[in-house]
Amino acid sequence: MSDQQATPGPDVATLTIGILGGTGDQGRGLARRFALAGNPVIIGSRSAERAAAAAAELGGAPAIRGMTNADAARTAWTQPDQGIWEVRSEGRVFTYSAAMCQVALDRAAAIAQRLGLPGPVEGWRTEAGRLRELIVDGSWDEDAQTLSEHLDGGGTLDASLLALPLRQVLAAKHPRMVATTRAVAERLSAGDGLLYRYLHTDSPDGIAGDEGAFLLCSFWLVDNLAQQGRLEEAAELYASLCARASPTGLLSEQINPSTGEFMGNFPQAFSHIGVIFSGVTLAAAGWRS
Repeated sequence: MSDQQATPGPDVATLTIGILGGTGDQGRGLARRFALAGNPVIIGSRSAERAAAAAAELGGAPAIRGMTNADAARTAWTQPDQGIWEVRSEGRVFTYSAAMCQVALDRAAAIAQRLGLPGPVEGWRTEAGRLRELIVDGSWDEDAQTLSEHLDGGGTLDASLLALPLRQVLAAKHPRMVATTRAVAERLSAGDGLLYRYLHTDSPDGIAGDEGAFLLCSFWLVDNLAQQGRLEEAAELYASLCARASPTGLLSEQINPSTGEFMGNFPQAFSHIGVIFSGVTLAAAGWRS
């Protein structure tokens, strides 16, 4: 990683909140896209049990509906979709989308058992385990030595693979996750610790034009490095990313790797979630600056 001073972001006073340089997700036609990747994160969050408990105390209907709906994840992962990035290209079975269905099943089983909610708990747990194995084995590409963006393998990369340990699908120290972290850091690198979500040449998304490096992906890399015990590298990357904030402490969705300028949505909540989550991850791993 370069010791060069990070190029500061734009002064927020000179900008209108919204889309900066490039298209970001603007014009993606999101209403017409099908993406499984986002919704199960809610049921998979660390506070899901507390939220379900609160709902149960208030009458239980929301929690019970959530458990019932989780059953759909048993088969939903088999449906081709547009993935976490909501691409416009033809649908595929994305590894991250399948992983989010695994999260829904695993957490639904845990929550239902703990709170005594109705549902096929053992069936959810069994299916979650089977789906985890399928993700680890089915998406693995032996030649490329990495998990792949699609569940049927192929070796093409998507930085959302770095989120698998964060969703507790598999451990950051799992040998295949360590290898995937290395592959993403090398092959999706935009320089100075920045990462592209994917390479358009390898993973056409049906959207014209180029995009910048996606900041959240670099924070995911921080989390993986920290959980793998590579604290010095993780802390160095974290500091370099935080140094890119505007004078008012705000970050954009993307960074132009050549100029350091902000691109895409500004300010971007996902980037700030990365700041918080990675900071907590570093502290939990024992880092002390």
